[in-house]
Amino acid sequence: MPVEGFSNPCLAIPLPEHLREHELLASVWDDIDGNQVWDVHTHLIGTGDSLAGLWVNPEMTSISNPYLYMKFKFYINGSCASSSETQSLDESYLSRLRQLHNDLPPGFRFMLLAFDYYRNEKGEINKELSVFHTPNGYAIQQVKKFPDQFEWIASIHPYREDCIEELEFVIQHQARAIKWLPGAMGINPASPLCDRFYDALVKHNLPLLTHAGAEHAVEVPEDQKYENPLLFRRALDKGVRVIFAHCATLGESTDLDKSQKAKKVSNLDLFGRLMDEPQYKNQTYGDISAITQVNRDREQIEKIVKREDWHDRLLYGSDYPLPGVMPVFSPDNFARWGHITEREAELLSEVRRYNPILFDFMLKRLLKVEGHQFSSSVFETRTTFSGR
Repeated sequence: MPVEGFSNPCLAIPLPEHLREHELLASVWDDIDGNQVWDVHTHLIGTGDSLAGLWVNPEMTSISNPYLYMKFKFYINGSCASSSETQSLDESYLSRLRQLHNDLPPGFRFMLLAFDYYRNEKGEINKELSVFHTPNGYAIQQVKKFPDQFEWIASIHPYREDCIEELEFVIQHQARAIKWLPGAMGINPASPLCDRFYDALVKHNLPLLTHAGAEHAVEVPEDQKYENPLLFRRALDKGVRVIFAHCATLGESTDLDKSQKAKKVSNLDLFGRLMDEPQYKNQTYGDISAITQVNRDREQIEKIVKREDWHDRLLYGSDYPLPGVMPVFSPDNFARWGHITEREAELLSEVRRYNPILFDFMLKRLLKVEGHQFSSSVFETRTTFSGR
């Protein structure tokens, strides 16, 4: 039984005064310029009931598939979104996200993630294998309406016939990066089919934010084979800046540097290999979203925090709405390991009931591993994207 229960209580924002004025809450912003903090991993999802173009696979909303149905229910509860006579669920999702911003510094931005369909090698959409779809146009609309709260990251499948034209379109609308989830989109990052898209990313100096490591949040049709960090050598060798989501902290993949049949190695170790190779020093990054979830190994979290030589290439992200999915996090684990105090764990649990994004930020700021902490640069992510 999760210590914090299964359901997000979705308490009203802003935080009550005793939390808002708490000394620990103030301390996590020490040495941080709030204007430089962009949450690089904020999901933009819904059911499509706003008729604005969002789509979710019907399997996710049908009780006929109980496993996927419960997953999606957890995500929606984590975001505190609901439909009513006056507001669609899609609108409610954004409304709650904007409310959460009230507890954050004025310059803080959520980087909203668009998400393309699963496509075959001809670039044709396969809805049966797609998990959900968040159009680039929908993300653009939200940023235009709320520019003081949102930035955005586009999603373009590289097999699309019009991928270059779509890339130029999203750049005109201030996309800060491109988002891929290779397994869920049907992308082989090592395929020559990606080359023209990689060349265009380099031409426009636009980074690629990609999932790497085992994917469990959504269904992956290709049995995780496209989640191997080493598949991105092709992009790196072409000069693409690649941001590996979650620092590839789940699962194992074949050590392709040895052979196609080599033994499997921790995806975090493969990510670390790319981070440590001198030729990729200015191209390889990791985002720290999701690394503090209960399905991550203690040793992996400790390794990332202790690698201070990586910190200038690590980027803060929340993976919202997952911080609001109550069973997915446990501050008590970190207190038991000595990475935070019991007092801090209690405060974090209370904050989370109101604002899971603030909770996520605070947890990562407070973590201490043998005297090591994430540096301020990990959270001041803006320069990675705004210098384009």
